[in-house]
Amino acid sequence: MSKKTTDQEALDYHEFPQPGKISVEITKPVKTQRDLALAYTPGVAVPCLEIEKNPENAYRYTSKKNLVAVISNGTAVLGLGNIGALASKPVMEGKAILFKSFAGLDCFDLEVDTQSIDRFCSVVTAVAPTFGAINLEDIKAPECFEIERRLVEELDIPVMHDDQHGTAVISAAAIINACEVTHRKVEDLKIVVVGAGAAAISCARLYRSLGAREIYMLDSKGLIHNGRSDLNEFKREFCASGYMTHSEVFKASDIVVGLSEPGSFTIEDIKIMADEPIVFTLANPIPELFPDDVMQARPDAIVATGRSDFDNQVNNVLGFPFIFRGAMDVRASKINLEMKLAAAKSLANLARKEVTKELQELYSSDIKFGKKYLIPSPFDKRLIVEVSSAVAQAAVDSGVAQVEDFDIKAYKKELSKILN
Repeated sequence: MSKKTTDQEALDYHEFPQPGKISVEITKPVKTQRDLALAYTPGVAVPCLEIEKNPENAYRYTSKKNLVAVISNGTAVLGLGNIGALASKPVMEGKAILFKSFAGLDCFDLEVDTQSIDRFCSVVTAVAPTFGAINLEDIKAPECFEIERRLVEELDIPVMHDDQHGTAVISAAAIINACEVTHRKVEDLKIVVVGAGAAAISCARLYRSLGAREIYMLDSKGLIHNGRSDLNEFKREFCASGYMTHSEVFKASDIVVGLSEPGSFTIEDIKIMADEPIVFTLANPIPELFPDDVMQARPDAIVATGRSDFDNQVNNVLGFPFIFRGAMDVRASKINLEMKLAAAKSLANLARKEVTKELQELYSSDIKFGKKYLIPSPFDKRLIVEVSSAVAQAAVDSGVAQVEDFDIKAYKKELSKILN
């Protein structure tokens, strides 16, 4: 387990030696008069005119090809809720350093101070030419669904709301491997999803794409079923055929995926689940149930959380840097279902491979695939090669990539150089 940090340590980390977590670095020299003439006037006019003639030249002469925007309005930040655009900035800067550290992608964070869908989309589409891709972040449901839909439709660069799809991809990988460990099949699972927000809806959708057929979703009022008249269009996708009590939903269920808040399901619920229950208690920073309590009640359980100080962390950093890396490198116009499934399956496959000596030393323990290691460590340097290449290949195969003559072997070699 990782050492727990204090509030003061977190504040000091963000304040010193200079405030914030990101800065801008230059990639070309500006040391002589000639350098200045090339970097600015008159030299800069030449690529400007080339881009005016052909917008595709922006990918040759500017940073667009490797530049991601992390954009939020601060309406659903971590476990903090609607704290506003400015207060969300530390999280957005955090995403920026993860893009750079894990995938070598440059990143700007943009905090948009509006809760209007129209105004938010207008701002994002207006600034979109700057970027090669857009990572939407911490936008509340149901607005986030419409925002993402509009932007995906209007823009020709990858757009993904990570709170939805990142959690879905990583948890799907964990489900694939939990089934492997417990000798189950995805299509036979009884899955309970606790929560009905952005992440919950997207997770349930991806589980269906994996083959899951029996999914029950609970919101703050109980089971989502076809007898309720208070459901939006997104919740209605997961209506059960009739009313069931909370206990009936949990009885003999194989998996519970918690995407809600502490206490939204209980130890008593875990006790009535099937043998070897798979318990994903993903509320963050405080999970619905702590792993130690789950294991005390059900020693046969497999447990995952969203925290880095417990086994099986369902951490979005396993997904978004590499999904965007693969999508951007083949100039994908969007991030589609095929690419997300490819990411989930590549993560599951990587976890089954022998853990590197470097990781064993980092964690000072004997790590191997099993109940306590369902998904790879975020520090497994093979992630960028395995996940990004799988996503890129899926983009090519599904017809959304704009590169020609994609050579996956050559691409993997290039990926292996990025972080070295």
